[in-house]
Amino acid sequence: MSDKARIRTSSAAGARMPGALAQLAVLLRTPAGTAQPLFAQSPKRWQRALPFVVVGIFVVTLLPVTITVLTNDYGMGGGWAGALGVAQTVPLLLAVTRPRPAWAVVLIADTVAAVLLIGSDKVAGQSWPWPPMTIVGYLVLMACLGLRESVRPLVGVWLVTGAVGIVLGFSPPGDITNTTALLFVLSGVVLVLTGALRGLGDAQQRIVEQEGISEAERARRTLLEERARIARELHDVVAHHMSVITVQADSAPYRVPGMSEPVREEFAAIAASARESLGEMRRLLTVLRGDGAGGAGGANGADGERAPQPGIDRLQQLVEATVRAGQPVELSLAAGAAGAAPPAVDLSAYRIVQEALANVVRHAPGAPTRVSVTVDEEEVLVLVVNGPARDAVVELESSGTGHGLVGMRERVRLTGGTLDTGPLPDGGFRVAARLPLNDPTEDLS
Repeated sequence: MSDKARIRTSSAAGARMPGALAQLAVLLRTPAGTAQPLFAQSPKRWQRALPFVVVGIFVVTLLPVTITVLTNDYGMGGGWAGALGVAQTVPLLLAVTRPRPAWAVVLIADTVAAVLLIGSDKVAGQSWPWPPMTIVGYLVLMACLGLRESVRPLVGVWLVTGAVGIVLGFSPPGDITNTTALLFVLSGVVLVLTGALRGLGDAQQRIVEQEGISEAERARRTLLEERARIARELHDVVAHHMSVITVQADSAPYRVPGMSEPVREEFAAIAASARESLGEMRRLLTVLRGDGAGGAGGANGADGERAPQPGIDRLQQLVEATVRAGQPVELSLAAGAAGAAPPAVDLSAYRIVQEALANVVRHAPGAPTRVSVTVDEEEVLVLVVNGPARDAVVELESSGTGHGLVGMRERVRLTGGTLDTGPLPDGGFRVAARLPLNDPTEDLS
């Protein structure tokens, strides 16, 4: 998810707040890049220009005030007052994009002004070493720093600010109001508040990135697991036919008497090739299982793999088991559908119905469900439709991991078919799969 998308999402979440305040809160906690100005990720131009406008207002206000106060109230010469006023205020514009250099320039200018005021005749009774306009400008600078920098630089800036005030306090003018502690406390408060906003934005960004990584990894793992499962089931289907070929090739010389020696050798070669293929498939299956000898699969797992694979002829039993679990399901099975499909399509149709019913039980308990399987000369059509759930539940796509849909898509892709899934206007859900009876790749051979 992009930064602009996160801003729009967070803005929608804060709809209860006034619109402008909600957008401002989101912008403040959206971190900017190293070389980017504040609010650089904002979707609107006026929002990107807002930091420059706000800081510009402070600069235009503080510049004449600083020069006037230093000249009239503190008795500083006009040249020094003008130069220091510019050095203390204009760098605030740089703080929008480069807060650290701006802080260094402003702190040096403030320190020079404090040193020059030590010998001034009018400094008695005034605030020193930080006059009021200096404190205001410095706090604006702290806000820019807090929204851009990490915790360690902020702590360093705060400690340096306090240290400079303490050093200046070793030789203060007489009868002044010492503002060292005031600036130290106020700058710390501003840094904590703005730093917390930045930390919140960084944390939200890391969460979004981690969720994206976790979702991608979960989808990849699910895909691999489903492919391994499909491969195991295909092994059982293909192994059956290869075993039949082996038996027929081995028994051909006994079933057909008077066979010539070249023909016997040909059948022997066919049987040997079939046995070799079976061995290769079993080794591949061992790798896909990942259990090896004595692994997690164990004897029970091996027995489960040797069990006959279900097909369309087992849908009636599947529906009956689902009904016994309390889920109202109706089955419409076309006559002759059980034996019309090849093994891969037959197994895929069963698994799609099985997963669809499992999703209904998990996400729409009690919803009336209809299962329909029809067959024509070209394809098998599997349709599973459920109505809205009786209880208040969340939608499938938002509540689950989507593993079931991933498996369905893999099985449909394996057979060269198509899958159409999605919610219905009344709140239900539909799964429609078209599985061709003939492998499209065979037509190209």
